[in-house]
Amino acid sequence: MTEGNKMIENEPKDSVAEKSEMQSEDKRLEDTEEEKKENGESKGNLQEQSSEAAEEPEFEPPEGGWGWVVMLAAMWCNGAVFGIQNAFGILFVSLLKEFGSEEDEDLRFKTAWVGSLSMGMIFFCSPIVSVFTDLLGCRITAVGGAAVGLVGLLASSFVTSLGPLYFTYGIVFACGCSFAYQPSLVILGHYFKKRLGLVNGIVTAGSSAFTVTLPLLLSGLLEKVGLQNTMRVLSILMFILMLASLTYTPLLPSPHKASGSGRRCPSMKQVFNVNIWKSLGYRIWAFGVPAALYGYFVPYVHLMKHVEERFGKDANKEVLLMCIGVTSGVGRLIFGRVADYVQGVNKVYLQVSSFLVIGVMSMMIPLCNIFGGLIAVCLLMGLFDGCFICIMAPIAFELVGSKDVSQAIGFLLGMMSVPMTVGPPIAGFLRDRLGSYDVAFYLAGIPPIIGGAVLCLIPWVEARRKRREAEEALRRGDASDKMLDCEKNSLSQGDATQTKALDSESVL
Repeated sequence: MTEGNKMIENEPKDSVAEKSEMQSEDKRLEDTEEEKKENGESKGNLQEQSSEAAEEPEFEPPEGGWGWVVMLAAMWCNGAVFGIQNAFGILFVSLLKEFGSEEDEDLRFKTAWVGSLSMGMIFFCSPIVSVFTDLLGCRITAVGGAAVGLVGLLASSFVTSLGPLYFTYGIVFACGCSFAYQPSLVILGHYFKKRLGLVNGIVTAGSSAFTVTLPLLLSGLLEKVGLQNTMRVLSILMFILMLASLTYTPLLPSPHKASGSGRRCPSMKQVFNVNIWKSLGYRIWAFGVPAALYGYFVPYVHLMKHVEERFGKDANKEVLLMCIGVTSGVGRLIFGRVADYVQGVNKVYLQVSSFLVIGVMSMMIPLCNIFGGLIAVCLLMGLFDGCFICIMAPIAFELVGSKDVSQAIGFLLGMMSVPMTVGPPIAGFLRDRLGSYDVAFYLAGIPPIIGGAVLCLIPWVEARRKRREAEEALRRGDASDKMLDCEKNSLSQGDATQTKALDSESVL
């Protein structure tokens, strides 16, 4: 009886122990299942986020439509801004007669500062213009710039001495041109991608068309109505530019609006984009191009006076600017289309070839004792000048991408302001001291050759960067694959141990 009672008393104790062990195992299994679910949900969320990011369609420009109207407006912008700047050689001769005297030893040096300061300020303001373009948009920036340029050109028509022209023509008019010009390059990327090279060629050909026609127009106006009324006629071009800029309807959101920060005033990092300077290829480009431009603007300012001194005042000097303008327009159309077929940053080689030819042709100007030879030099110079101009925007898109292209172009043009401003006055100083332009043109051909040689490094640097990025991507891919394998192995081992435990419990 006592043994039977003991067995009866022990049975509930064993059953209670077994039940408690089974409950703890059930809890452990439930915890592991919950962990799996949580891990699965987190992985699923990550996969969903990555798939959503992958599914977000990349912006595709319409490749036409309203973009053709925008292209024509941008074409007028390039023509009005750089047509007037390139025809400054005609105004330069008139300014010497109007405000100067032959007794002044530094006459050409002082007068050249008007045109070189104007051209330099167009590029000097470009970094600021790029910030305004990002904050206010292409349309508001361009319309405001055209209005300021109109005021500056009108004010220049009322001055009676050379000093005020430094401010009205060299600063106010030039700053307005800068604010009107750069948005015309940025807005094209909203409407074109595959045809961007061709469209840039057509747009920049506008300055060639104006360079061809304005010298003849200015020569006739200066003879009939004088310098002041001629500048008032040129103001009409800026008024039309102000109306044309109203067509700049943006398709891409502003970078600051797209950031989603929710603040009215963007941070300094958003305003001044420093990411573009992280690219070694862009840094080389941003310093190599300005290095090549110390002699670039010299022929546009001093070629007309050089022709008068070499071939007489009756020489048809306007023909030379026409030759540069015609072949520059042809070059922009040809090389703009060629750029669409050149892969990636290899477009830089087109710019390198243009610098080499421009440098050699500048050195050839003093050697031409026949007017026909000078015409041949100007034809070649204009052809490759068109190549250099039309290829700038496509190269910027290749180096930094479409999101950062506004400030990339802006900073490049800002760096270009120093050589564009300094070159012509130095050439005028050499002429005043040496009595001829020969040395000035020889020296003007050296910087384009050196700058072109520096730009040859960009394709090699970009190829090395892409190889490095591909290797890092492969390493990350291998590491992620190993992590996935480890997770799978750990999960499979955990499942195996759980099944073994369950089997052992079921046997017991």
